[in-house]
Parts: sequence; C-alpha cells; structure tokens
Amino acid sequence: MTLCDRRDVGLLLLRLGTGGVLAAHGAQKLFGWFGGHGLEGTGQFMESVGYAPGRASATAAGLAETGGGTLLALGLATPAAGSAAAGAMAGAAAVHAPNGFFAQSGGYEYAAALGLTAAGLAVAGPGRLSLDHVLRHAVNRNWMVPAALGVTAAITCAVVGARTRRIRERERAERLGDQAPLFEE
Repeated sequence: MTLCDRRDVGLLLLRLGTGGVLAAHGAQKLFGWFGGHGLEGTGQFMESVGYAPGRASATAAGLAETGGGTLLALGLATPAAGSAAAGAMAGAAAVHAPNGFFAQSGGYEYAAALGLTAAGLAVAGPGRLSLDHVLRHAVNRNWMVPAALGVTAAITCAVVGARTRRIRERERAERLGDQAPLFEE
C-alpha cells in the first residue's frame, strides 16, 4: 500500500483550491484584505440585503468562510469545516438568487459551486494528505458528517428564513408607503 493515491492528491487539490478561495473571501469580510470592506463595510452591506444585525452577520459569515476555508485547506475537522463553509455559501446564494443562476448576471452560480464543493468535501473526507489523517481522524469521525451538516442546515434555514421575512416586510412597507391616500382628511 502506498502513502497516497491519486484520490488523495485530488482531494488535496480540491481542499487547497476551495479552502483557499473561501479563506480569502472571508478575510475580505473580517479584515478588509484583498480589496474587501472589512467588518464595517460588510456589515452595512449585510444589513442592506436583509441580514441583521449586519455586523454580527458579517462576522459569522467571515468566520465560517475564513475558518471553514482554512480548515478545509489543512484537512482538519473536515465535516465541520465543509459544513460551515457550505452554510455561508447558502446564505450568499440566497442574496444572489433573484438574479438567476449565472454569475455574469449576478446570480448564485459561484456561491453554489463553492458551497457544493465544501459540502462534498465534508462528506468525502480529506484523504490521507491531511491533518485529519495525521491526527487519526480525532475530529473527523463518521458520525460528525451528518451531525455537522444537520446543525448547519438548521442554522442556515433559520438565518435565511429570517432574512426572507425581513425582505418581504420591507417590500410590503415600501408598497404601502407608495399607496398613500390622494386626499387627506
């Protein structure tokens, strides 16, 4: 038996690529690196698209992306890392969904690709070229996969559902504001 096979190399490449992109994306939110807006600017944006409170939402998304991405790249706590990143990308996809699928139109294509890859890595595992393997999978047990995905799915549904309610309430208030009576009594 060899130390690694092509499956392990493939998983390493997927982890490094996906994890690196997610970590950089999250660092834009948390620290303003790579042309990002940091917590202040990202928090204002999050508030404007219905995630409230904005700064807390920016912090949560930034930590899920930066932390999840870094852990994915390292192959450490892979179920939790992949689940956290997938949850953050589901939240991003919700923002872009009204624009359709393709990224060139502002759609959710990019967020979906990153999220599905992160979730796939959570399920498939990190391979032998990983810290999980070195640590004898102490934080990568089989039971952790459905637990991490289930908890993340529940939290993501609650957060995206709350955002959807806020957006609908905002749109309703705007519609009612536009329907002011023509004559005041």
